[in-house]
Amino acid sequence: MSAATPPERVVLLDEHRRPVGTADKRTVHHAHTPLHLAFSCYVFDGRGNVLVTRRALAKRTWPGVWTNSFCGHPAPGEELADAVRRRAGHELGLDLVDVELVLPDFAYRATAPDGTVENEVCPVFRATAAGEPVPNPDEVVEWRWAPWSELAELGRVAPWAISPWAAEQLPLLAEVFGD
Repeated sequence: MSAATPPERVVLLDEHRRPVGTADKRTVHHAHTPLHLAFSCYVFDGRGNVLVTRRALAKRTWPGVWTNSFCGHPAPGEELADAVRRRAGHELGLDLVDVELVLPDFAYRATAPDGTVENEVCPVFRATAAGEPVPNPDEVVEWRWAPWSELAELGRVAPWAISPWAAEQLPLLAEVFGD
């Protein structure tokens, strides 16, 4: 980030999920992470496959962990669907079609092995890719298309093998998408 580029801001929330301020994303994740707004997205290819990604090794939270297609934080005042599209371009070099909110009330709290806490209200989206990913190496170290049924099964039999948010989201999504 250059000196002219302002830091990315996250929206802080109160216990009733109402915005109460913002914080610099670089400083918000720590042992006492405040509740803040985020989102997750599962990108499909139109043939029933879902894009799964392995987080870059330099990521602040859960580096090197396999997870859903991508996650992010909306900027203050940014509509969630717009943030999803923006982040898909940044992380995956993808344009999305059919962006759909599927789990509007999802929230989670998880603690990483290093003590860093994720504490997010994290609506979950489903979208269709308009092409093949060209991931940003600062965000994604590996990716693959997987049949939805295999990812749903992984969430059931080996939730420890994926990010904690994906492990919590997959059973809920299996109810929405089917196995």
